[in-house]
Amino acid sequence: MDLESVTGRNPIKKESWKTVLTLAYQSLGVVYGDLRTCMVIGDGVLTPAISVFSAVSGLELSMSKEQHRYVEVPVACIILVFLFALQHYGTHRVGFLFAPVVMTWLLCISAIGVYNIFHWNPEVYKALSPYYMFKFLRKTQRGGWMSLGGILLCITGSETMFADLGHFSQLSIKIAFSFLVYPSLILAYMGQAAYLSKHHTLESDYRIGFYVSVPEKIRWPVLAIAILAAVVGSQAVITGTFSIIKQCSALGCFPKVKIVHTSSKMHGQIYIPEINWSLMLLCLAITVGFRDTKRMGNASGLAVITVMLVTTCLMSLVIVLCWHKSVLLAICFIFFFGSIEALYFSASLIKFLEGAWVPIALSFIFLIVMYVWHYGTLKKYEFDVQNKVSINWLLGLGPTLGIVRVRGIGLIHTELVSGIPAIFSHFVTNLPAFHQVVVFLCIKSVPVPHVRPEERFLVGRVGPKEYRLYRCIVRYGYRDFHKDDIEFEKDLVCSIAEFIRSETSRSSQGESSEDDTKMTVVGTSSSKPGVRMCENDQDSSEMEGTSELREVKSPKRVKKRVRFVVPDSPQINSDAREELQELMEAREAGMAFIMGHCYVRAKRGSSWVKKVVINYGYDFVRRNSRGPTYALSIPHASTLEVGMIYHV
Repeated sequence: MDLESVTGRNPIKKESWKTVLTLAYQSLGVVYGDLRTCMVIGDGVLTPAISVFSAVSGLELSMSKEQHRYVEVPVACIILVFLFALQHYGTHRVGFLFAPVVMTWLLCISAIGVYNIFHWNPEVYKALSPYYMFKFLRKTQRGGWMSLGGILLCITGSETMFADLGHFSQLSIKIAFSFLVYPSLILAYMGQAAYLSKHHTLESDYRIGFYVSVPEKIRWPVLAIAILAAVVGSQAVITGTFSIIKQCSALGCFPKVKIVHTSSKMHGQIYIPEINWSLMLLCLAITVGFRDTKRMGNASGLAVITVMLVTTCLMSLVIVLCWHKSVLLAICFIFFFGSIEALYFSASLIKFLEGAWVPIALSFIFLIVMYVWHYGTLKKYEFDVQNKVSINWLLGLGPTLGIVRVRGIGLIHTELVSGIPAIFSHFVTNLPAFHQVVVFLCIKSVPVPHVRPEERFLVGRVGPKEYRLYRCIVRYGYRDFHKDDIEFEKDLVCSIAEFIRSETSRSSQGESSEDDTKMTVVGTSSSKPGVRMCENDQDSSEMEGTSELREVKSPKRVKKRVRFVVPDSPQINSDAREELQELMEAREAGMAFIMGHCYVRAKRGSSWVKKVVINYGYDFVRRNSRGPTYALSIPHASTLEVGMIYHV
């Protein structure tokens, strides 16, 4: 098995101008991708704040200007706290209300828009012509260009309903946006324009808004629907923030966090406690600090238009690298769409001091955290590769490895896909005992959404057969669901047993099994017929048509009874049967997870920037992030930490 498919890295075969151009595009894509991710996280902070605060701003019409300022902020904060407090229940419990609320809101604003159009100014439909846009910009010039930052808010908000695109198909998004969302927004804004064309000189500035164009008799019902719609939109962007952070964490670009799957049926519905409460505190700070929808709008508009602009740039990379189209087509694409978005971006950026600095500051903070984590993790991995132990060192210890072998399975977590990690040599040189079966467990997140269950495990042997050392590489896509500990342990042991059984046919063909780089693809126990594991007293009807491998004498003190159900074909030899028996004994004795607790320090002679990043930045982030046992749901029934200092 080629190990390039494990890590997702394709080494350069030949240097050429095309290779250099491809690497430049990929590097640019990484930078733009990180920037877009940070802006999406910043949008996850700003969208709930401005959505909820704008919804409750309708209270200003029923009280004086001074009173509503002291009422809006507490009400908005209470709704935000309630919104984030409900996140751990999952959207599947209340998700059935989202579609009715959104449809009611869209139909409500479109009906109000139609009423205002016919009641105040039926000629407003002419505003759909692009001619008036050019006429407006030509007449106002710099003032019109600066107003684009506010006009940008007309297109923000609707995208939050599709923030987590994994929950919707392309067809559903096209139908919903083309036939419901877009027409409703057009009618709503045309209705407001019709109303303001007759009342723009009669109202004070702070009363100019959506609610002033709503008929007075239905303002309170519309206020209630608006608050519910704001909660639904905020829920969507919060879920999208959880999703993108989960994917970044899986790809090693974000610190490990605790990911809770709130639904057993919908794997995309997740909850991240640390991110949830951090977003809540930031939303409350924005709401209390600004107390003004104008500055919140400036901040939210810059975040959204930056995401759009970066997405356009990334789309040009997709055209070249994924679709294999010409560079000229990508340049034309980015020139046409990018010029329009750059116009809005410049208009939003000029309002830096009026609130637009917030998404930039948030993105800068998240970008530093992501860079520090990625840089420290990369240096740690390079240290592991440079200090891994060769097979010759292992062979020099003899068949007994120079230590006493105790019952059980020892799982050693490592990031290496070949060789023996330094943590193993550090352990065996300081402890005189080790487990009878040793598994070097490597969990890799590959840059694909899903890995098929039949390709989940890669199993190989380390050293001669009598050593009972195995390497197991588990591959997950960034959107795959991680099983709990018990199911994962069963799949892991079954994959090793299936490897032992299938090794008989390979040995008959003259293939060597002691090469550390030779890996065998083994699926999960439920993906295809193979070796299955039965614990305790399971129904004997499952054994029909198979040959059962039992332990001859099982100690009385062992409570758990393990049996392997082996298919009749191919037949296994006596050596494989003996190896399966030993694996069965080790499984009955239990598993122990050996995890390296690494302290990363910058080596002597490093620059002060590297020392600050490694000794303080990465160390602080690592100590405050989740370990692999919590992040990846790997077995941790009996965990042993081995401390080491990495000088990178």
